[in-house]
Amino acid sequence: MLREENERQNLIARSTLETLWDRHLIDSAQLMRFGAAEGGRWVDVGSGAGFPGIVLSILAGKSMMLVEPRKLRADFLQRCIEQLDLPNSEVFPHKVERLQGSFDVVTARAVAPVDRLFAMTLHLAHGGTRWILPKGRNGAKELADARRAWQGRFRTEASITDPEAVVLVADGVKPKGGTGR
Repeated sequence: MLREENERQNLIARSTLETLWDRHLIDSAQLMRFGAAEGGRWVDVGSGAGFPGIVLSILAGKSMMLVEPRKLRADFLQRCIEQLDLPNSEVFPHKVERLQGSFDVVTARAVAPVDRLFAMTLHLAHGGTRWILPKGRNGAKELADARRAWQGRFRTEASITDPEAVVLVADGVKPKGGTGR
């Protein structure tokens, strides 16, 4: 489905089609190890080609909200949900700032720096929300930058698909000097 749709719209870089399994599927699946025991409502911001949201929905069977404001991509995600029979998943075809509700886990891959992701999604969090954010080589720097304005329990874990990449796991996120949610 992805390869076919990628001919119509640029979901992933053509240069990564040959490494689709490692570069996208396993990279998405590895996030399960940080959230498998977490609560039931997950939100994936900027779902695009379905990474990591569709992969996690297949693996975990959790309630997954896929946030994708670009219409063609949102339509593709809806077709994936229907064809893969993922009844616990749905697409929110707008910017994340318009989404309402409370989620147990927030994921986002290649969307924005950590500090901006926290700002964009804090309204969706409750006290026990966990952010699971795959980050590239600059993950540690992004976290250091975010710590200027945000507090919480943060850790980076090594990515299993790229020795230079990390996965940021964050709990209890709130703005410094504020209470958050």
